[in-house]
Parts: sequence; structure tokens; C-alpha cells
Amino acid sequence: MKILAIGSIVNPPTEEQREQALLKEVPHTLQLYLDGVIDQFWFRHDRIGPVFLMNVETVEAAKAVTDKMPIIVEGFAAYEFIPVGPLAPLGRLIQDK
Repeated sequence: MKILAIGSIVNPPTEEQREQALLKEVPHTLQLYLDGVIDQFWFRHDRIGPVFLMNVETVEAAKAVTDKMPIIVEGFAAYEFIPVGPLAPLGRLIQDK
């Protein structure tokens, strides 16, 4: 299953806290990418926060992963989870079906 995890800052850190958190957050996120848990990642342009396309079995599994991320553990961010999949209505366009 694919889950879109949309992060937002709920408790803005000080500059010093942000720098300290990023020292832990970046390697943690890269390891999740290398492990195949995070398929793609982006940074929001409308406000501060990451967006991940995750490969997990359930929304609960996605939450369990993000709950261990340093910016969550430190209380700076929160995530919204949206399960996504193929655009099923496109099947109607296939005449042989």
C-alpha cells in the first residue's frame, strides 16, 4: 500500500533546536529511504514540512514509522496520512474491459 504522509510544523523550534533536530532527522529519513519505507520525498512549498510517499501495509504502520522520527519525538511536527493507489476510474477508458 502507498501512504502519502504530509508533515507540518505544530511547535516551531528555535534556530538552535532546528539545527539539532536536523542533525538527527536527515540521516533517519535517508535510512528509511534506503530501506524502501519511503519511496519518494518532497518539501512543501505552501508551508514548512516534508511530504513522503511511503511503502507500508497500513496507515497505522506509517504512523508507527513517523512516530519514531526525531522531529516527531521532539514534538515539532505532526503528520496527516492519506492512503493512495491507482486511479481506478481510468479503467473505464479501456474498451476491452
